[in-house]
Amino acid sequence: MNQINNNSDEEIIDLSAYANVIIRAKWRILSFAVVATLLTIMVTLTLVPKYIASATLLIESEQAKAVSFEEIYGLDSNQKEYYLTQFEVIKSDSIAREVITKLDLKAHSDFIAKPSFIGEAKAYIKGLLPFLKKAEQKQSLTEQEQQDLQMLGLLAAFKSRLSVSPIRKTQLVKVSFESSDPKLAALVANTVGEVYIESQMRAKMGITQQASNWLNTRLSALRIQLDTSEQKLQAYREAQKLVDIEGIAGLVTQELEQTSQQLVTARTEKNNLQSINRVISEYGNNNLELLGSMPEITSHKVVQDVKREVILVERKVSELSEVYGPRHPKIISAKAELATVKSNLNKQIKGLITGIEKELNRITRTVSALEADLVKIRAEYQEITRKETAYNQLKREVETNRNIFNTFLSRSRETEVTSDFSSAAARFTDRAYAPKDPSKPNKKLIVVLAFVASFGFAVVMSFVFDALNDTVKNKNDVESKLAQRMLGLLPFVKVPKNSTFGIHAYFDEHYRRFAESVRTFRTSLLLTQLDREHKVIAVTSSSPGEGKTTTSTNLAMSLAQMGKVLLIDADLRKPSIAKRFDIPVFHPGLSNLIVGTEQLSECTHIDEQSGVTIMPSGQIPGNPLELLSSNRFNELLVSLKETYDHIIIDTPPTQAVSDALVISQNTDSVIYVVKADLTRIKPIKAGIERLFESKAHIAGVVVNQVDITKSKEEHNYGYYDYYDYSQKSEQS
Repeated sequence: MNQINNNSDEEIIDLSAYANVIIRAKWRILSFAVVATLLTIMVTLTLVPKYIASATLLIESEQAKAVSFEEIYGLDSNQKEYYLTQFEVIKSDSIAREVITKLDLKAHSDFIAKPSFIGEAKAYIKGLLPFLKKAEQKQSLTEQEQQDLQMLGLLAAFKSRLSVSPIRKTQLVKVSFESSDPKLAALVANTVGEVYIESQMRAKMGITQQASNWLNTRLSALRIQLDTSEQKLQAYREAQKLVDIEGIAGLVTQELEQTSQQLVTARTEKNNLQSINRVISEYGNNNLELLGSMPEITSHKVVQDVKREVILVERKVSELSEVYGPRHPKIISAKAELATVKSNLNKQIKGLITGIEKELNRITRTVSALEADLVKIRAEYQEITRKETAYNQLKREVETNRNIFNTFLSRSRETEVTSDFSSAAARFTDRAYAPKDPSKPNKKLIVVLAFVASFGFAVVMSFVFDALNDTVKNKNDVESKLAQRMLGLLPFVKVPKNSTFGIHAYFDEHYRRFAESVRTFRTSLLLTQLDREHKVIAVTSSSPGEGKTTTSTNLAMSLAQMGKVLLIDADLRKPSIAKRFDIPVFHPGLSNLIVGTEQLSECTHIDEQSGVTIMPSGQIPGNPLELLSSNRFNELLVSLKETYDHIIIDTPPTQAVSDALVISQNTDSVIYVVKADLTRIKPIKAGIERLFESKAHIAGVVVNQVDITKSKEEHNYGYYDYYDYSQKSEQS
């Protein structure tokens, strides 16, 4: 049950986390949406309104005609493809070209090309480069080519504004045209329908006349061709004395199939018998034991029955042997019966072998006879087939010529009757009228959609940036991503301009919230280390600038309120504690004490306000790692533990040098400082792993410079806000 509950908890979506992301980025999201909306408004104000006028045509499925001759036109109005074809005809270049010429659309403003920025830039560049103009002059177009090129541009512009949409499950089609001039939109829509109807009528009239002339010229040639083919067929029938060639061919085919089937069956049987006989020859006729194991022998019913008797008698002998001795009459009788049965089995096997040889001889003679019959029948069949093929070719030619002649004769008569008759392929059900209101652009909708889209895009990008941010921000990140204990957090303190964060801010009333965070961190550290000695504490971080020195000094000040504390600056490469406490640079310190050039009293400095004893780094050595790895450093810490209650060691970053790894081996625990919203997870894990490899005890992680004002819910993990709590206490 606990496992099930854990799984269900993991699947719960933390909506508050998403809400916090949106709240933190609310001004950026809103600003982006407002800017995008304002740009959209500016663009929509420059858009030219467009008007759409529509006319409706009815495509006739069965047109009025004297007789039926759709096949001449290549159309079938009963098929769906007919309507699809008509829709494409309406949108064709020929209709568009005729409308453009009829209405002289090239003079209208919608079809006059506007100079684009790219075009003007090209013209300017060509003006600067004279050789480009010379190259264009060499490739100058003729007047006809220029007109064709202009027409291609007009066609593209016309078809981009024309829309032909069929109305589902009807014979109606809506022809619409878009233009900045409402009157022109209606005029073009109506003209497209009129031109389509006229072109269809002209096409039908022309096709009918051409078909009639062509059919008449073809009929005489087809009549001669039909007569010639009929004479050839009759001459072949008389020469070959054919009466019913189809029936004869059928009988021979049936006989050939039967003989082939019999031959296949006989060959299969012969192959089986040859295989059995080959095995018998290999085993020998007298090797009855091996022959009796052949599947062909054992599958025979007589042998199976005898073998069954042998098994029964053997079982009987076995059962009697368990009761009686070998000389008992029943045993003797049973063995005699077993010998008789086995002898019968051998006799049956010999009989089967002899029968197989006889059967093989018989089937061999049968196969030879069938093969001879098959050769004879095939020769007869091929002769009949040749005659049938020639006969069918002549007959097929006669039928084809007759069908063609009859078809042309029928169409010729129809076209003669209907050559002067035609009807419209379509008609108007509704003509187009100039619209009053523009159809687009819908400026209000565009502005609303722009705001919604930009707002949504900004929200999505906020989630993306938050997901890509793999820094430590709260307690959950420390416990889930780093798998470490959270010791505390130190809030980000805003420092006035032209001032610095004082080293004794822990005792300043203006930084009570920071001081309370340090005390909370100290309490958490002491409570988590009650079961072990916890005097020497190292403070480190992944990289410089994360606040490890600030953390170590303030931890030392808070622990000094409970006992005697020594703060050691073990960063022998870039020390900073001496400078922060205004200790002279030449003051001896840790390096001098390890080497033995100075005494302990000369290498320490007591801070009067906090009471912390400070040991600066001392003179910067050329080999700091060797000093920290020496036994003298370990012996020094052992002797200092007898004097001080807590020793805080400020170490270099783990990713820069290995000094912190060496120091951690001589300490009771290590505190890892992480700067909030800055240090990435990967270097933190790498630093912690290096400490583990050095067998250091990591007490936990301190998150430094946390901006509490961004989201209290995100960074709060159970501690009282000191300032708020103290204010409430004073009011009460």
